[in-house]
Amino acid sequence: MTEMGNMYIFEYLDENDFRKKERSVRKYNMLAYKKLTFDYYPRLRKGEFLGELIKEDNKLKTKSYELKLPTDELFTKVHGEIRLHYTVYIEKQIILLTNITPEGILDEGHRAELSTYKGVMISKKDPERDMFKINLLNMINK
Repeated sequence: MTEMGNMYIFEYLDENDFRKKERSVRKYNMLAYKKLTFDYYPRLRKGEFLGELIKEDNKLKTKSYELKLPTDELFTKVHGEIRLHYTVYIEKQIILLTNITPEGILDEGHRAELSTYKGVMISKKDPERDMFKINLLNMINK
């Protein structure tokens, strides 16, 4: 176990926005939420930086990462992968949680109860497009 002095602290670019997206993930993808909460967050706090290194700034001593969360294949094809975006401030031992994407569907999922079609959530903004994609993907996979 890491001693307390070596633990990283979470901070947020916009905590309200981040928490909304986190709740959407919990509501529509429990697997991703559990993995994030019980596996990824504790490992990040211990200084185990997960995901793909996107950018490194030697002057600011920061590293930015994108971590792909487990998502079912159909959701990914319709809306894109669910990713956690974060920046590590190495000297300050701070992890800045910046975003969870895809933004559109996660923002919408927080504001209103989204419908699902053949097991995939669909947006209120363009449900026809989402249903078309789902039907097309199902036809291709037959």
